[in-house]
Amino acid sequence: MKSLAVILSVGVLLGVCGCATPGLQAREDEKPPTVLDGYKARAYPTDAEIQLAVHAQGLSSTQADALGQFSSEWDADQGGVITLRAPDGAPNAGAAFRTAEGARAFLIRQGVPEDQIVIAGYDARGVADPNLLMTYTHYKVDIPVCGKTWTNLANTMVNEPNRNFGCAVQANMYAQLANPGDLVHPRASTPSDSGRRLTILDLYRKGQTTSSAKDENAKGTLSKAIQ
Repeated sequence: MKSLAVILSVGVLLGVCGCATPGLQAREDEKPPTVLDGYKARAYPTDAEIQLAVHAQGLSSTQADALGQFSSEWDADQGGVITLRAPDGAPNAGAAFRTAEGARAFLIRQGVPEDQIVIAGYDARGVADPNLLMTYTHYKVDIPVCGKTWTNLANTMVNEPNRNFGCAVQANMYAQLANPGDLVHPRASTPSDSGRRLTILDLYRKGQTTSSAKDENAKGTLSKAIQ
């Protein structure tokens, strides 16, 4: 009887372990490798837009200032193609075309390549005073919201970090992104300084010092003057 009881007990334990193992393994597979990996930001595209009123004489000085700021933001965002949408079918279609051409010429003078500017039309019939619309693709990022729920940090059965750990670090990093588009595609590298590289290689071949010369301002000594 004792042997039978032992056999039944072992069988029950094996059955319980067999049922529990798949579920436990599935939960472990879903866990992020680190607490930081549990908070991934999502960058999504949206339109950066500016609207310009149509003037028969072309761009005004106020519009030129606004376009200058717009082109600076485009350059920082690496926004790609800028689309100028001029109203079609409106009474001021001629003035709209001149405003669009003036805006295009201004952007080119600001350093925007010609192939990055596209002029298109939109149906403005029935609109009393249609504007010139300018857009490019701009990215925004969803920053994780931290501290929504907290549990007892001292009461844990599995010795795992709290689910809020790592959130503040990731949220702070994503909030400092100059261009959230960097999360979607890598930024192009700037050209290397080939002249400086050749100078360093020449010094190296001659066995000379390749580091920059020190000056008095580079010293880290404290002043001995009485304050």
